[in-house]
Amino acid sequence: MKRSCNIPQNYDICPNPKLMSVKVDHLTKHYGEQVAVNAISFEIPKGQIVGFLGPNGAGKSTTMKMITGYLPATDGKAYVCGIEVSENALDIQRKIGYLPESNPLYFDMYVKEYLEFLAGVHKLGARSDKRINEIIEQTGLTVEHKKKIGALSKGYKQRVGLAQAMLHDPEVLILDEPTSGLDPNQIVEIRELIRNFGQSKTVILSTHIMQEVEAMCDQIIIINKGNLIANHTKEALLQEHPGKSMEEIFRNLTLN
Repeated sequence: MKRSCNIPQNYDICPNPKLMSVKVDHLTKHYGEQVAVNAISFEIPKGQIVGFLGPNGAGKSTTMKMITGYLPATDGKAYVCGIEVSENALDIQRKIGYLPESNPLYFDMYVKEYLEFLAGVHKLGARSDKRINEIIEQTGLTVEHKKKIGALSKGYKQRVGLAQAMLHDPEVLILDEPTSGLDPNQIVEIRELIRNFGQSKTVILSTHIMQEVEAMCDQIIIINKGNLIANHTKEALLQEHPGKSMEEIFRNLTLN
């Protein structure tokens, strides 16, 4: 099933606002005199996997943290499922699953114990056991779920991070470098998991691996030095730069 919305070239938003899952309106973040994110605007429809790209220091993680409500914006607004983020933090956190690049975990807890703790935080109630077992299987943690998180390999720690982000079945999944530390087989499995999730939900995926972008993403947003420099479907971006790979396109856009 084709999920992508046909965004014309040089058009900054996907039409049909009724289907919008995430909206960013002139979102801005200053750190003193430094402008980390400079009045960027974009919209993402439900059922899309969006590659959110940019060089190191471009403002990607800062933008994602503002969308989740973990970081206040200096100016502008972010909306998730029609709810304004800054004034509705608890409602937003129910709608969003977030895997930050640092993937903070409680290393002294066992995998299943950690997920049970989070099920309580999310107030899953009677659904907890079933949902925990589902997410353990989906993220490939079955053979490791009785171990302490601190004893896991980096790849399995990353799986635990994905499990916690998806446990409460959020409408929007925000992933910052989700395949970091995974071996090639694990990367294929996690990509498939993200694809399946993106069929009915919205995924914002930050990555430096252009193969992941080509393999998974419907829409591509690129920022550089805090500014929005591209917002197209993958097909439109490739058509606009004929004969070039996604890696070449990214390099050309961000070096200008």
